[in-house]
Amino acid sequence: MRLAVVCYPTYGGSGVVATELAQGLAELGHEVHMVSYEQPFRFDTSQKNLRFHQVEVSDYPLFRYQPYSLNLTNKIIELVEEHGVEVVHSHYAVPHAQAAWMAREVLREERGLDVKLACTLHGTDITLVGIERSFYELTRFAIQRQDLLTTPSRWLAEKTETEFHIPLEDMLVIPNFVDLNRFRPADGTRKRRELGAEGRALVTHVSNFRPVKRVMDVVSAFAVLRRRMDAVLALVGSGPDLEKALRMAEALGVRDDVRALGKLDDLETVLQASDLFFLPSLVESFGLSALEAQACGCPVIGYRAGGLPEVVSDQETGILCPEKEDVCMGSLAADLLENPERFGAMRAASSRRAERFATAPIIERYEKALCCLVHADRVCDADSMADCAHA
Repeated sequence: MRLAVVCYPTYGGSGVVATELAQGLAELGHEVHMVSYEQPFRFDTSQKNLRFHQVEVSDYPLFRYQPYSLNLTNKIIELVEEHGVEVVHSHYAVPHAQAAWMAREVLREERGLDVKLACTLHGTDITLVGIERSFYELTRFAIQRQDLLTTPSRWLAEKTETEFHIPLEDMLVIPNFVDLNRFRPADGTRKRRELGAEGRALVTHVSNFRPVKRVMDVVSAFAVLRRRMDAVLALVGSGPDLEKALRMAEALGVRDDVRALGKLDDLETVLQASDLFFLPSLVESFGLSALEAQACGCPVIGYRAGGLPEVVSDQETGILCPEKEDVCMGSLAADLLENPERFGAMRAASSRRAERFATAPIIERYEKALCCLVHADRVCDADSMADCAHA
């Protein structure tokens, strides 16, 4: 199978999943072409069967804003013509699904070529960006014309049905996955020492620090925890709300206990050293960072919202409290850390639960679904996937 994987390259769940899926499919012998405006985070340049193609964006002075969607469309056309790409797999609908559809229309009309379209929805492309009036109609149109539509959680599939009127039976729920060889429990003594967290509780948050991640709730919850015990907060990643979060920490008197670590290539070392992971998003479609934390034996505290309950088992591998109750989050964290027996049991349960999301079987599900598009002139469903052979 020859496929193009289109994604955002940034420090976020959709880019990570797309990149690691592309690498997994390449390892299985498929020819994979990754497409984005810059090399994706976690991309392995040395891997066989895997190539990166950068979308060059025009800077013609007539354009006030760069027409990325058009440049992306043209790049997809080039890949189909030059490399015989059979499937275009878009991650995050806006604008990737639209560009893929436009490319297919050109290829059909002008070249007599056909290419199959797959799209994995990741969350805010449905719950936030996609439902904006300026994007809605084109987003709905594009995702309705995909040959395969997947979501990482049942919750997101249901939101897609509600917001975009896509029947549930037309979508395939394939959860995100985690590399258990990398994200696993390990001694975090050295990292705790580096972070000044020896003999103190260490709480971590990882995100792109956009408003949807509600990082202010992380800081306010940490301030509540800090009043109960000596603790350190590690913030991993970067984004528009990071500076706001640090100013809030200063105002709450906990800035000296906050470590802003930026983007890390060795994220697992921080998670392995952490006691708890805070994830207070209200529209988290899955929560890949929560899964990676659990794989390292780090329980998650967040809100009972979005697809997070499908990843975190409440009261077993973490605690999910009512939405928008940051004080609740901080108090529950303190209560858990003050109960060593319960905390130890939750750490052990966290790493066990992550085993359900191991990389190999989930990439195999993607592989079967995508191969169905190449070898059968029909949309894949759970029954037909079982009959699909490797390309």
